[in-house]
Amino acid sequence: MLIDYKKANIFQEDVQVLENVDFHVDEGEFIYIIGKVGSGKSSLLKTTYCELDIEDAEKAEVLGRDLMNLRRRDIPALRKEMGIIFQDFQLLHDRTVLKNLRFVLQATGWKSKKEIDERIDEVLDAVGMTEKKDKMPHELSGGEQQRIAIARAILNKPKVIIADEPTGNLDPETASHIVGLLKQISQTGTAIVMTTHNIPMLDQFPGIVYRCKDGLMQDVTNDYNKLNLTEDGEDE
Repeated sequence: MLIDYKKANIFQEDVQVLENVDFHVDEGEFIYIIGKVGSGKSSLLKTTYCELDIEDAEKAEVLGRDLMNLRRRDIPALRKEMGIIFQDFQLLHDRTVLKNLRFVLQATGWKSKKEIDERIDEVLDAVGMTEKKDKMPHELSGGEQQRIAIARAILNKPKVIIADEPTGNLDPETASHIVGLLKQISQTGTAIVMTTHNIPMLDQFPGIVYRCKDGLMQDVTNDYNKLNLTEDGEDE
C-alpha cells in the first residue's frame, strides 16, 4: 500500500476540514478526488507530502513512513519518492526547460551529467516535449508548461504522483491530453492521485473516485454514473 489512511482527521489552520478519512492508494491506481472548493481536497493532498501535518489518525502512512512520527529531516527523502504537480506549474522562470529539469535531478542527488541528460531526454520524450528543452517557460503554452511539470514529476521514477487540479488552468482539449498522459503513466505502475473539478474526465478516463463533502470523504466509484454527473456537475 503506497498511501494508507485510517480514521484520519485533516485540519487546515486549526479548523477540521475532513473527519475519519479512510483513504488507500496502491501501485498503478488512478484516483480522482472531487468536491466543492473548500471541501478539503487540497488539504488532504498536502498531508501526503507533509506540507500539512496529521495530528490525529488511527493510521497515516505514505510510502512506508508513519506520518504521525516522521521527523522533519526525513521529509525530503519521502518527497523524493513522490511526484508533485501543481495547477500553476511552478516552473523556474529564469531558466530553460532543460535547466529546470537538471536543477531537480542535481538537487535530489544525481551526480553524473551524462546520466542526468539521458534521464531528461527520456522524460521529455515521454511527455512529447523533446523539441522544447531549450525554451524558456514563458515561451510555452499552458498545456506545454504542464507537460514539463509532469516531466519534472516523473524524473525520479516516483511510486506515486500527487496532482492538485492539474488541468485547472487549461482549455478542455488540452486538459484531456494532460489527463490522458497521466493515465498512461499510471499504466506503468506509478499511482496517480489528482483533485479535479473537471467532472467529464471521470467518464473519459475512468478511475477510482473519492468525494469530499460535508467534512467527510467517501469512495463513490461504484455509484458514480451519468445520473451523478448530472446532479453534481454544478457543485464540483
